[in-house]
Amino acid sequence: MIEQILKTTDGKIRVAIPGDISELTLRQLMQLQEEPELNDLKAISILSGISLQDLQNVTDINELHFFTDCIFLLSHQLKNLHNEVALPKQVGFIMDGKMRKVSVVSNLSVEPAGAFMAAGEVIGSEIQDFIKQHGQENWQERFNPSLKACCHVLAQYFYCPATGQKYDEYKAEEFTEQVKQLKVTEALPIARYFFTVYPRLSITKTGFWHRMLRRWKKKPASNPSASLNTSIRSTRWQAATSLSGMTS
Repeated sequence: MIEQILKTTDGKIRVAIPGDISELTLRQLMQLQEEPELNDLKAISILSGISLQDLQNVTDINELHFFTDCIFLLSHQLKNLHNEVALPKQVGFIMDGKMRKVSVVSNLSVEPAGAFMAAGEVIGSEIQDFIKQHGQENWQERFNPSLKACCHVLAQYFYCPATGQKYDEYKAEEFTEQVKQLKVTEALPIARYFFTVYPRLSITKTGFWHRMLRRWKKKPASNPSASLNTSIRSTRWQAATSLSGMTS
Protein backbone atom coordinates (compact mmCIF):
# COMPACT_ATOMS: atom_id res chain seq x y z
CA MET A 1 0.00 0.00 0.00
CA ILE A 2 1.10 3.57 -0.67
CA GLU A 3 0.48 5.94 2.24
CA GLN A 4 0.74 9.62 2.93
CA ILE A 5 -0.39 11.88 5.78
CA LEU A 6 -2.26 14.87 4.41
CA LYS A 7 -3.13 18.12 6.15
CA THR A 8 -6.79 19.14 6.18
CA THR A 9 -8.64 22.21 7.35
CA ASP A 10 -9.24 20.60 10.75
CA GLY A 11 -6.25 18.29 11.24
CA LYS A 12 -4.54 15.43 9.42
CA ILE A 13 -5.65 12.23 7.68
CA ARG A 14 -3.71 9.13 6.72
CA VAL A 15 -4.50 8.11 3.15
CA ALA A 16 -3.45 4.70 1.81
CA ILE A 17 -4.28 3.24 -1.60
CA PRO A 18 -3.09 0.09 -3.40
CA GLY A 19 0.30 0.55 -5.02
CA ASP A 20 -0.12 -2.56 -7.13
CA ILE A 21 -3.16 -4.39 -8.55
CA SER A 22 -2.29 -7.39 -6.37
CA GLU A 23 -3.57 -5.21 -3.50
CA LEU A 24 -6.72 -4.09 -5.31
CA THR A 25 -9.95 -5.88 -4.37
CA LEU A 26 -12.81 -6.79 -6.66
CA ARG A 27 -15.11 -4.61 -4.52
CA GLN A 28 -12.94 -1.54 -5.12
CA LEU A 29 -12.78 -2.15 -8.85
CA MET A 30 -16.56 -2.65 -9.01
CA GLN A 31 -17.12 0.60 -7.15
CA LEU A 32 -14.84 2.41 -9.59
CA GLN A 33 -16.70 0.90 -12.55
CA GLU A 34 -20.15 1.71 -11.13
CA GLU A 35 -19.37 5.34 -10.23
CA PRO A 36 -21.28 7.40 -12.85
CA GLU A 37 -19.13 10.54 -12.53
CA LEU A 38 -15.70 9.27 -11.55
CA ASN A 39 -12.98 11.84 -10.94
CA ASP A 40 -9.63 11.81 -9.16
CA LEU A 41 -11.03 12.60 -5.72
CA LYS A 42 -13.77 9.96 -5.97
CA ALA A 43 -11.24 7.38 -7.14
CA ILE A 44 -8.94 8.15 -4.22
CA SER A 45 -11.92 7.95 -1.85
CA ILE A 46 -12.94 4.51 -3.15
CA LEU A 47 -9.41 3.13 -3.08
CA SER A 48 -8.54 4.52 0.36
CA GLY A 49 -11.84 4.26 2.21
CA ILE A 50 -11.50 7.94 3.19
CA SER A 51 -14.70 9.93 2.80
CA LEU A 52 -14.96 12.29 -0.14
CA GLN A 53 -15.68 15.18 2.22
CA ASP A 54 -12.42 14.63 4.12
CA LEU A 55 -10.45 14.59 0.86
CA GLN A 56 -12.18 17.77 -0.28
CA ASN A 57 -10.82 19.45 2.84
CA VAL A 58 -7.15 18.65 2.11
CA THR A 59 -5.39 22.01 2.20
CA ASP A 60 -2.77 21.40 -0.50
CA ILE A 61 -4.16 19.99 -3.76
CA ASN A 62 -0.63 19.16 -4.92
CA GLU A 63 -0.41 16.47 -2.24
CA LEU A 64 -3.19 14.59 -4.01
CA HIS A 65 -1.30 14.48 -7.32
CA PHE A 66 0.89 11.74 -5.85
CA PHE A 67 -2.17 9.48 -5.59
CA THR A 68 -3.50 10.34 -9.04
CA ASP A 69 -0.17 9.22 -10.52
CA CYS A 70 -0.52 5.91 -8.65
CA ILE A 71 -4.05 5.46 -10.00
CA PHE A 72 -2.74 6.01 -13.52
CA LEU A 73 -0.20 3.20 -13.01
CA LEU A 74 -2.94 0.91 -11.64
CA SER A 75 -5.01 1.47 -14.77
CA HIS A 76 -2.10 0.33 -16.94
CA GLN A 77 -1.60 -2.78 -14.81
CA LEU A 78 -5.30 -3.60 -15.19
CA LYS A 79 -4.97 -3.51 -18.97
CA ASN A 80 -2.18 -6.08 -18.74
CA LEU A 81 -4.29 -8.22 -16.39
CA HIS A 82 -6.89 -8.56 -19.16
CA ASN A 83 -4.42 -10.80 -21.02
CA GLU A 84 -3.47 -12.84 -17.95
CA VAL A 85 -4.42 -16.51 -18.32
CA ALA A 86 -2.58 -18.00 -15.33
CA LEU A 87 -4.99 -19.07 -12.58
CA PRO A 88 -4.22 -18.91 -8.85
CA LYS A 89 -3.64 -22.27 -7.20
CA GLN A 90 -5.89 -21.31 -4.30
CA VAL A 91 -7.75 -18.36 -2.79
CA GLY A 92 -8.69 -17.56 0.78
CA PHE A 93 -11.93 -16.47 2.44
CA ILE A 94 -12.44 -15.27 6.01
CA MET A 95 -15.17 -17.58 7.35
CA ASP A 96 -16.27 -17.14 10.98
CA GLY A 97 -13.09 -15.25 11.73
CA LYS A 98 -10.85 -17.95 10.26
CA MET A 99 -9.05 -18.14 6.94
CA ARG A 100 -10.40 -20.91 4.72
CA LYS A 101 -8.28 -21.85 1.70
CA VAL A 102 -10.06 -23.11 -1.42
CA SER A 103 -8.14 -24.92 -4.15
CA VAL A 104 -8.75 -23.62 -7.66
CA VAL A 105 -6.58 -25.37 -10.23
CA SER A 106 -7.40 -28.84 -8.89
CA ASN A 107 -11.14 -28.29 -9.36
CA LEU A 108 -12.36 -26.01 -12.13
CA SER A 109 -15.92 -27.34 -12.13
CA VAL A 110 -18.97 -25.32 -11.11
CA GLU A 111 -20.76 -27.74 -8.81
CA PRO A 112 -23.34 -28.92 -7.79
CA ALA A 113 -26.16 -28.80 -10.37
CA GLY A 114 -27.82 -25.72 -8.85
CA ALA A 115 -24.60 -23.71 -9.02
CA PHE A 116 -23.94 -24.96 -12.55
CA MET A 117 -27.34 -23.81 -13.77
CA ALA A 118 -27.19 -20.45 -11.97
CA ALA A 119 -23.71 -19.65 -13.30
CA GLY A 120 -24.79 -20.70 -16.80
CA GLU A 121 -27.78 -18.37 -16.67
CA VAL A 122 -25.60 -15.43 -15.61
CA ILE A 123 -23.07 -16.05 -18.39
CA GLY A 124 -25.72 -16.76 -21.02
CA SER A 125 -27.63 -13.60 -20.14
CA GLU A 126 -24.46 -11.51 -20.20
CA ILE A 127 -23.51 -12.83 -23.65
CA GLN A 128 -27.01 -12.31 -25.03
CA ASP A 129 -27.15 -8.73 -23.72
CA PHE A 130 -23.77 -7.98 -25.29
CA ILE A 131 -24.85 -9.35 -28.67
CA LYS A 132 -28.08 -7.32 -28.57
CA GLN A 133 -26.13 -4.14 -27.93
CA HIS A 134 -23.09 -4.69 -30.15
CA GLY A 135 -24.11 -7.25 -32.78
CA GLN A 136 -23.19 -10.90 -33.25
CA GLU A 137 -20.34 -10.51 -35.73
CA ASN A 138 -17.02 -11.41 -34.07
CA TRP A 139 -18.62 -10.88 -30.66
CA GLN A 140 -16.18 -13.30 -28.99
CA GLU A 141 -13.26 -11.02 -29.83
CA ARG A 142 -15.00 -7.95 -28.41
CA PHE A 143 -16.86 -9.47 -25.47
CA ASN A 144 -15.91 -8.19 -22.03
CA PRO A 145 -18.22 -9.29 -19.18
CA SER A 146 -19.21 -6.85 -16.47
CA LEU A 147 -17.56 -7.13 -13.08
CA LYS A 148 -20.99 -7.70 -11.54
CA ALA A 149 -21.55 -10.76 -13.73
CA CYS A 150 -18.04 -12.04 -12.91
CA CYS A 151 -18.78 -11.64 -9.20
CA HIS A 152 -22.04 -13.63 -9.44
CA VAL A 153 -20.38 -16.47 -11.36
CA LEU A 154 -17.56 -16.68 -8.81
CA ALA A 155 -20.08 -16.75 -5.95
CA GLN A 156 -21.73 -19.81 -7.50
CA TYR A 157 -18.34 -21.47 -8.00
CA PHE A 158 -16.93 -20.78 -4.53
CA TYR A 159 -19.98 -20.98 -2.23
CA CYS A 160 -20.01 -24.72 -1.49
CA PRO A 161 -16.25 -25.36 -1.24
CA ALA A 162 -15.69 -22.21 0.82
CA THR A 163 -18.54 -22.73 3.28
CA GLY A 164 -18.70 -26.53 3.35
CA GLN A 165 -22.50 -26.23 3.21
CA LYS A 166 -25.09 -27.67 0.85
CA TYR A 167 -25.99 -25.49 -2.10
CA ASP A 168 -28.58 -22.80 -1.43
CA GLU A 169 -29.46 -20.37 -4.21
CA TYR A 170 -30.09 -17.41 -1.93
CA LYS A 171 -27.06 -17.97 0.27
CA ALA A 172 -24.88 -18.39 -2.81
CA GLU A 173 -26.19 -15.02 -4.00
CA GLU A 174 -25.29 -13.47 -0.64
CA PHE A 175 -21.80 -14.96 -0.95
CA THR A 176 -21.00 -12.27 -3.52
CA GLU A 177 -20.05 -10.07 -0.54
CA GLN A 178 -17.27 -12.53 0.28
CA VAL A 179 -16.19 -12.74 -3.35
CA LYS A 180 -15.80 -8.96 -3.51
CA GLN A 181 -13.00 -9.27 -0.95
CA LEU A 182 -10.86 -11.25 -3.41
CA LYS A 183 -7.98 -9.50 -5.10
CA VAL A 184 -8.64 -8.69 -8.75
CA THR A 185 -5.54 -10.71 -9.67
CA GLU A 186 -7.33 -13.74 -8.19
CA ALA A 187 -10.93 -13.07 -9.21
CA LEU A 188 -10.71 -11.88 -12.81
CA PRO A 189 -8.59 -14.71 -14.33
CA ILE A 190 -10.92 -17.33 -12.78
CA ALA A 191 -14.08 -15.53 -13.91
CA ARG A 192 -12.65 -15.05 -17.40
CA TYR A 193 -11.89 -18.77 -17.56
CA PHE A 194 -15.56 -19.67 -16.99
CA PHE A 195 -16.78 -17.13 -19.53
CA THR A 196 -14.29 -18.57 -22.03
CA VAL A 197 -15.29 -22.24 -21.61
CA TYR A 198 -19.06 -21.55 -21.42
CA PRO A 199 -21.28 -23.56 -21.65
CA ARG A 200 -18.81 -26.25 -20.51
CA LEU A 201 -18.62 -25.23 -16.84
CA SER A 202 -17.35 -28.57 -15.55
CA ILE A 203 -14.30 -30.72 -16.12
CA THR A 204 -14.94 -34.26 -17.27
CA LYS A 205 -13.99 -36.70 -14.52
CA THR A 206 -13.02 -40.20 -15.56
CA GLY A 207 -15.03 -42.67 -13.52
CA PHE A 208 -17.13 -45.80 -13.83
CA TRP A 209 -19.70 -44.29 -16.20
CA HIS A 210 -17.06 -42.79 -18.48
CA ARG A 211 -15.23 -46.11 -18.67
CA MET A 212 -18.55 -47.77 -19.50
CA LEU A 213 -19.22 -45.21 -22.24
CA ARG A 214 -15.87 -45.97 -23.80
CA ARG A 215 -16.77 -49.68 -23.87
CA TRP A 216 -20.10 -48.82 -25.55
CA LYS A 217 -18.28 -46.82 -28.21
CA LYS A 218 -16.16 -49.87 -29.04
CA LYS A 219 -19.25 -52.00 -29.74
CA PRO A 220 -20.37 -52.57 -33.37
CA ALA A 221 -22.52 -49.76 -34.76
CA SER A 222 -25.25 -52.24 -35.71
CA ASN A 223 -25.85 -53.17 -32.08
CA PRO A 224 -29.34 -51.77 -31.20
CA SER A 225 -28.46 -51.23 -27.55
CA ALA A 226 -25.34 -49.29 -28.54
CA SER A 227 -27.41 -47.06 -30.81
CA LEU A 228 -29.90 -46.43 -28.02
CA ASN A 229 -27.15 -45.59 -25.53
CA THR A 230 -25.55 -43.20 -28.01
CA SER A 231 -28.88 -41.46 -28.55
CA ILE A 232 -29.45 -41.05 -24.81
CA ARG A 233 -25.93 -39.68 -24.29
CA SER A 234 -26.31 -37.17 -27.13
CA THR A 235 -29.60 -35.87 -25.75
CA ARG A 236 -28.19 -35.53 -22.25
CA TRP A 237 -25.08 -33.64 -23.36
CA GLN A 238 -27.03 -31.36 -25.70
CA ALA A 239 -29.27 -30.37 -22.81
CA ALA A 240 -26.29 -29.80 -20.51
CA THR A 241 -24.57 -27.55 -23.06
CA SER A 242 -27.55 -25.46 -24.08
CA LEU A 243 -28.13 -23.26 -21.04
CA SER A 244 -30.20 -20.14 -21.62
CA GLY A 245 -30.63 -21.01 -25.29
CA MET A 246 -26.88 -20.79 -25.99
CA THR A 247 -25.01 -23.52 -27.85
CA SER A 248 -21.41 -24.55 -27.76
